[in-house]
Parts: sequence; structure tokens; C-alpha cells
Amino acid sequence: MSKNLTSRSEDYSKWYNELVVKADLAENSAVRGCMVIKPYGYAIWEKMQAQLDKMFKETGHQNAYFPLFVPKSLFEAEEKNAEGFAKECAIVTHYRLQNDPENEGKLRVDPESKLEEELIVRPTSEAIIWNTYKGWIQSYRDLPLLINQWANVVRWEMRTRLFLRTSEFLWQEGHTAHATKEEAWEETKLINNVYATFAENFMAIPVIQGLKTESERFAGAEETMCIEALMQDGKALQAGTSHFLGQNFAKAFDVKFTNKEGKQDYVWATSWGVSTRLVGALIMTHSDDKGLVLPPNLAPNQVVIVPIYRNDEQFEAVSEVANNLMKDLRSKGISVKFDNRTTHRPGAKFAQHELQGVPLRITIGPKDLENGTVELARRDTLTKDIVELDNLVVKVVGLMVEIQNSLYNKALDFRDSHITKVDTFEAFKEVLEDKAGFISAHWDGTVETETKIKEITKATIRCIPLDNIEEEGKCVYSGKPSKQRVLFAKAY
Repeated sequence: MSKNLTSRSEDYSKWYNELVVKADLAENSAVRGCMVIKPYGYAIWEKMQAQLDKMFKETGHQNAYFPLFVPKSLFEAEEKNAEGFAKECAIVTHYRLQNDPENEGKLRVDPESKLEEELIVRPTSEAIIWNTYKGWIQSYRDLPLLINQWANVVRWEMRTRLFLRTSEFLWQEGHTAHATKEEAWEETKLINNVYATFAENFMAIPVIQGLKTESERFAGAEETMCIEALMQDGKALQAGTSHFLGQNFAKAFDVKFTNKEGKQDYVWATSWGVSTRLVGALIMTHSDDKGLVLPPNLAPNQVVIVPIYRNDEQFEAVSEVANNLMKDLRSKGISVKFDNRTTHRPGAKFAQHELQGVPLRITIGPKDLENGTVELARRDTLTKDIVELDNLVVKVVGLMVEIQNSLYNKALDFRDSHITKVDTFEAFKEVLEDKAGFISAHWDGTVETETKIKEITKATIRCIPLDNIEEEGKCVYSGKPSKQRVLFAKAY
């Protein structure tokens, strides 16, 4: 497994693409724009999925599953949503193939199998879910309805990049129904907080919570909350969104309920989601020119043990110690891999586990057995230490916390040092060109100004931070009055 990566400073995009492939996370498939997630990459996604699923269930949500296909008439019911996703839709028009008489051994669409109604391959599931909810909700006693689904969706992307933007991707999408506006808004905030907590405590990625501007909102939403992260190249990445949908979908699908006063009303809705692009965020936030750097809380293997030996007798002696150590570490909740492959030399194993970002590597050889010690190597700092075997389990447990915190603090320092206040458009453009990161600037609140800035600089308003302080100023572009700063950045 080669670990010669293009350096980040030379070509960040090339470095990322090489790392995803060489670390055995994913690869391009035979289907244009779609990826194959390989076992190691999927193991990271499974860790994310398991933790998020736990957090959703702790907040009262249940999992369900809805069809992949959405009848076109349902998809069109909520106009803004349909319009927002129309250009990315894959459509099923026929249901059968037949032998092609003009090309022996080939198949063609059977013209007699045309569907009565075309089916959209879901780009998101609001339409099919809200059509279903109509049969589930009659009374306030049926509310709130707190449903999540783990699924795949298809958005026909023209320019794709593994994990970050693919035509098909994996995600979770929550869809909730509520009796009041206040309840739905609280749900929107709750989930955004869940996402922020997950990003910071498990991914070791600091995020900024905020509101999207009108032009950046989810199609069909009245408000969109988000968490925004900053990658090492100074570009922002939207890591999760939570949408307050108001009564738009309830009205589109005629989902009413009888309230406590006995009157009919439309329900209030939210939807929210994160996807496999989080794997991309994890890679781009922490990794280096030697490969992946994974936070312990999401690493498939938190510790790898590599034996050093010259003969079968030494291998058996080292293996006995390694197996006992593995049991002790696993009893403390640490995931451990004993790399006892006889087909690879120790150097090749070191290179692989370094490339794949295993947080800690333990090396045990005959001399270690004599001395009652092991060599302990940290992936994040690339430092090595000799540790007494008797103290090793306690040391490893402590390092799991230390490495997790260290990665977060390093990312936080980078993020905070790349938030720059500017008051002129010239300074705005200079920062984008020379430093990148988030730019904190006044904006006059108009779509026209937002669009113009995007056209000139390719920077977008990432969010209006929730912790914004009201501040009198002038828009960085138009010079019109402004009462608060917003965060701009170039983004993935």
C-alpha cells in the first residue's frame, strides 16, 4: 500500500483524492458520479451512524423506511421543493427490457412497459413521507411524530468528488410533525444542537451554528439552521442542516389534525439530515501528508498491535502477550486490531496503519518481552514512547481522551485564526485570495448584494451565526446600513 501522497500545500484537491483511494476508503465506480465505499471507509461511516442513531433515539426519535421512488405528481405537490431539486432528478419511465432485434445479445427498453406515471428517484423524501403522514395523523394525540430514516438518495451531480459530492450518497433524514409552531422550532434547534455536539465531541471538528440566508435555505423551508466547519485549505463545509418547514408540506399534502380545542389545523414540520460527506469532513480537518488522522471516538481501530519476531517461537511468545493485552484493552471499551499477518513485514504494516490513521500503534518484540515494555506510537503527533507493560492499559485509556481533545483543539485554533473581520470589499477580496477561511463582514440583507458578491468572488454567506452581536455598520459591498456581521467563505 503506497503512502506517497501529493502534499497538501502542493495540491490540496489532489492530496484529498489520493488519500481517499490509497487509504482504502472509497473508489469511483462503473456508474459515473457514484462511489464504492470500501470496508474501511464504511467502518468509519458505521461508527458515525451508530453514535448519531443513539443520539436521535435518546431525543425520542424512531427509525422507519420509505420508498426509494416518488410518483412525479407527489414530487410536484410542494412547488418550491420540486423546483429546488428539479435539475438533479433521476427519473424512471419504463419497467422492462427486451431483446433488441437489431443488435443481437443487446437489450433495449420495451416500449410497451412505459409507466403510467413517471417515478422520481428520491433526491430527498419530504414528498413521499408527507403523503404517508396524511394517513397517520388525525388528532393532536398523534403528535409529535418523530421519524428518522437511514437511506440513500440520488442527486444527479455533474461534478463529483468522493464522499463530498456524489450522484448517490448515504445519509439520514429526519421528518417530524408537530402540533404548534413553537414545538417545531424547538425541534429544529434541538437537532442542530445534536449535530453540533456530534461534530465537536466525536469528529473533533469545531463548528459554527447559524441560520442560512433566504437564498441558501433548503427548498420549501421557512428557516434553515446549519453547522459550518472549516477545512485545512480554508474552505468551508456545510456539515449538517436542520430545517423549519412551517406548514408548507402539511398544506401541500393536506395533512390536518384536530387540536385540543376540537378545531382542524395544519401540522407544523421539520426535516434534517447529515450524509457521508461527514467522512470527507473528517479527512480534510485532521489528516496530513502521511495520510489519515482519525479521532479515537470514530476510528474503526483505535489501537493496532504489531508483533516483531524472527521465528515461530518468538511469534508465539509475542502473540500470547498481545492477545492478553487485546483482551484487557477491549474490556475497557477500546477497539483493538492485532495485525498478525505473516504476509507483510513490520515496515509495511506501520506504513498501512499510519496511512489509515489508527490513533495508537503498539509494537511488541522479543526485547520488549525481556524488559516488560512496549513501544507506543501516536499517529497525531508521530511521537513514540517506551511504556511498561503493567501501565499500558491505563496509559492507552488516557491517551484516547488526550488525542481526541488535542485534535479538537488543533482544529479550533486553526478555525479561530482563520476568522477575519473586514470592513471594505478590497480587504474582503484580499483575505479570500491570501488567507481564505471565514470572513466576518457586514451585509445589507439583500439577495442582490449576496448574489453580486458570489459572482465576483465565488464566496457565499455560510451562515448568520446564532451568537451574533448586534453591531451598526455598513455593508462590505453596497455600503448600505447593516446591523450585524455574517460569515462568508468559499465552500465545498
